[in-house]
Amino acid sequence: METYAAALSYAIPGFLVLIIIEYLVSRWRKKSVNVAMDTISSISSGITNILKSLVGLTVVILSYEVMVEHIALIEIQSTVLVYVLTLVGLDFAGYWSHRFNHEVNLFWNRHIVHHSSEEFNLSCALRQSISSIVSIYFFLYIPLALLGVPAKVVAIVAPIHLFAQFWYHTRLINKMGFLEHIIVTPSHHRVHHAINDIYLDKNYSEIFIIWDKLFGTFQKELPEEPPVYGVKKPVRTWNPFLINFMHVWGIMKDAWRTEHWKDKLRIWFMPTGWRPEDVKERYPVHITEDPYNREKYHTESSFFLKMWAWFQLFFTVLLMYYLLISVAKLSFLSIVSYTVFLMVAVFAYTALMDRHKIATPAEVIKAGFGFFLISQENGWFGVDQLFAGASYVVVGYLIVSLGLTLYFQLVEQKAFRKLTPQPKALNVNS
Repeated sequence: METYAAALSYAIPGFLVLIIIEYLVSRWRKKSVNVAMDTISSISSGITNILKSLVGLTVVILSYEVMVEHIALIEIQSTVLVYVLTLVGLDFAGYWSHRFNHEVNLFWNRHIVHHSSEEFNLSCALRQSISSIVSIYFFLYIPLALLGVPAKVVAIVAPIHLFAQFWYHTRLINKMGFLEHIIVTPSHHRVHHAINDIYLDKNYSEIFIIWDKLFGTFQKELPEEPPVYGVKKPVRTWNPFLINFMHVWGIMKDAWRTEHWKDKLRIWFMPTGWRPEDVKERYPVHITEDPYNREKYHTESSFFLKMWAWFQLFFTVLLMYYLLISVAKLSFLSIVSYTVFLMVAVFAYTALMDRHKIATPAEVIKAGFGFFLISQENGWFGVDQLFAGASYVVVGYLIVSLGLTLYFQLVEQKAFRKLTPQPKALNVNS
């Protein structure tokens, strides 16, 4: 846990700096690639994924270390060649796990959040899942285990492999010449995130594009077919928790509603998006047929609310960063409590961004839990060691956050409703 937290404490500032640079370059080039609420939602999703990983909310059926100990046919030393081999092996496994997530109905729930943004930018890369509770793709690492690649090498290469997938989530880099034939480029990945029919379920590779070309899933970006981003069944919310579980919720409802027992069972493992015929007729859902005539999701937001949403994100990132650098000093119970608070905080302010009524009770729970933690920890988890009175800053934040949520929900939203009907912020496609 401490090693993971330390790695993130270095990676997170780098990611945020690159996102800011992308924004500045886009302004300079007069090319809009960021929408405020969407960017906040993306980074907030990244926060939830980090918190989930920090407290180990993943059930590992069979760890790589155990596989190496029991099935390795040979034993190899940690040379440069082994690190290269490991990178290739992890990328091969990544291609297939990525492909399974796209092509199996249940497994799509593990990945939908990453594709849910209707924009395509570096912040979109941070949309990572909290719904992949069980690690189910252990079998894809059997080739590395048979070769006896040490677990410590995999532990070093795996985060590098993951972080190396960040940079190509951008619209600001065009084709990259001969590199287009070797690695995954922004052009390749724009295709992957597009909902145009010609681009659907293409370019699963994570580092080396060769896998798509070998297994028949490659598609180049066409100048006459500009990519349109998102998912075919729009999520229509900024709340990462709802996005993470809405697909599996839809499957559960369809499995319950269908009259055929065969369909109740096979719906889970059919191709993504498959629904029983009797359910499709009685409970239709909106699917984007023409991506070029799609209306992007938006909520009526004042300038004040947008600025407050940015502040909420900024303060939440600061609190999370303090948690990362304090992991070694905190008990596991304190880490879990801190994590739960931050999860509730993200849920509350993203629900407020949706202008949904659940934002108010969520904010009340956040404030109450925050005050409880301060009383139990005699301050905010030792933050007063950084500077005197730091816990009072957290207290002030809790009070102001609750007050402004009540203002936005009870005063400002009522004023908006007098002017124009509000779009439904949350849509689970019932």
